[in-house]
Amino acid sequence: MNILVINSGSSSVKYKLFDVKNEKELARGIVERIGLKGSNLLHRSSGKKALKLSRKIPDHEKAIKLALDFLTHKKHGVIKDISEIGAVGHRVVHGGEKFSASTVITPRVIKVIRSYFKLAPLHNPPNLLAIRVAQKLLPGIKHVAVFDTAFHQTIPPGAYLYGLPYSFYEKDKIRKYGFHGTSHKYVALKAAEILRKPLKKLKLITCHLGNGCSITAVKNGKSINTSMGFTPLEGLLMGTRSGDIDPAIIFYLANKKNLSISKIDDLLNKKSGLLGLSAVSGDMRDVYNAVKRGDRRAKLAFDVFIDRIQKYVGSYIVAMNGVDAIVFTAGIGQNHAPTRRAVCGKLSFLGKKVKVLVIPTNEELMIARETHRLLF
Repeated sequence: MNILVINSGSSSVKYKLFDVKNEKELARGIVERIGLKGSNLLHRSSGKKALKLSRKIPDHEKAIKLALDFLTHKKHGVIKDISEIGAVGHRVVHGGEKFSASTVITPRVIKVIRSYFKLAPLHNPPNLLAIRVAQKLLPGIKHVAVFDTAFHQTIPPGAYLYGLPYSFYEKDKIRKYGFHGTSHKYVALKAAEILRKPLKKLKLITCHLGNGCSITAVKNGKSINTSMGFTPLEGLLMGTRSGDIDPAIIFYLANKKNLSISKIDDLLNKKSGLLGLSAVSGDMRDVYNAVKRGDRRAKLAFDVFIDRIQKYVGSYIVAMNGVDAIVFTAGIGQNHAPTRRAVCGKLSFLGKKVKVLVIPTNEELMIARETHRLLF
């Protein structure tokens, strides 16, 4: 059974085709700069050389059509016809409180995804656009939505509510939702497999550290708290995002610095984090190279990054009354040993050995699994 996984952004479409019976990746690709100058497709089929094609790709329909063309290409493809695709799994960032699990896409589901545009304006619109296009190009098969927020719907009210008047939650659904849920779930399952223990008997802290960063406390197989909140801005210091700050800073920036709401939004999301503190880069590789050269600001950015991770790790150990393993994943988590070493340097107080695991995440495979679980 072949399942196509689609992850659509505002100007890009990532895709992977899996043989889910053997959990084998058959092909992958990304279409970039959709609707912009210099658009291109990078496609790789299993066992074959990567192919890069530059051409005008005006919209998402052309992008997904191009991906299907290469999946069925005589020389570069892996299937003869699109009829060999049994189902499509779509990454959808925000499912709010309506979806605590993946779901088959119906008109009602589409309506709900659209209703969360206001909570995820950068993500849900292109996610839904790709669903519409894929349904048109691949009719007659089921499409499944796999939500980043779903895994975190087990978080209890004591952890997901903010200290605001309760009416803001009742009427506007302002609460912690959490993100990267598909990644956290995948590495938690993989950790249980590595530790040879049932997930339902483990206490795990999963650290998804990339350009966007989040940490989740997974107790007995369920997310009980996570660092990202109402939006992906809350929580850890990230590549260009500030993470947690005193909310009164926003009033200060508006009143004393005369910054508009849009400029503050841009500042906190795109000009802060590692980039803002170091003035070097939002990429940890560049920042740490500067640290090794003796750059004071880069060292300061690295120290703040580590401090915030340790703060969440410590609080989640308390929340779960212990921890069996700490899992690192995503670009920084998987590839940057100095970060892992620094984070774990203050865990001796635990009085016992805690496993530290490095597990490459595979959100697309998780989406394929969920799609297969629902349909077959």
